[in-house]
Amino acid sequence: MTIQFGYDKKQVIQALRYHFITRPEIKILLVLINVFAITSAILFALHKIQAISFLIFSLLWMVLMLVIWRILPASIYSKSVTFKDHFIMHFTSDAVVLETERGGKGWTWDKFSHFVESPYFFHLYFDSRSFFLVPKDSFAGIPEVQEVRQLLRARLGKGK
Repeated sequence: MTIQFGYDKKQVIQALRYHFITRPEIKILLVLINVFAITSAILFALHKIQAISFLIFSLLWMVLMLVIWRILPASIYSKSVTFKDHFIMHFTSDAVVLETERGGKGWTWDKFSHFVESPYFFHLYFDSRSFFLVPKDSFAGIPEVQEVRQLLRARLGKGK
């Protein structure tokens, strides 16, 4: 199967957010910040701590969410020339081949560690931090999306 695609900025930003939120270290950090913020709210309500402590934990939570939700995805999008290219991608039973105006690159299925499906993309991971986004809207229709999903599951295991 062959598809052609470019990237939509809003969809890519959403996919990058999805990637960051699913990272284990970010999940742990979010839980810890939330626990501290809730604990400080309770202690503030019980008059055990001063308002400044509650304010600091609330501010920390807001800054963390701002960084994860806005700043980090936007900076990655703006720094990467990949999201401004147009691609042709071939899915075969043996490999994935990617072509641009400047050239092409192929990967056998064993080069990918796993895949994750988000609302707009298939995330093909090389390792825990490196991945390639394949837009679902580049496929001709739902049957092609399902065909690629089955191919990815067969070659890379069940997607998360």
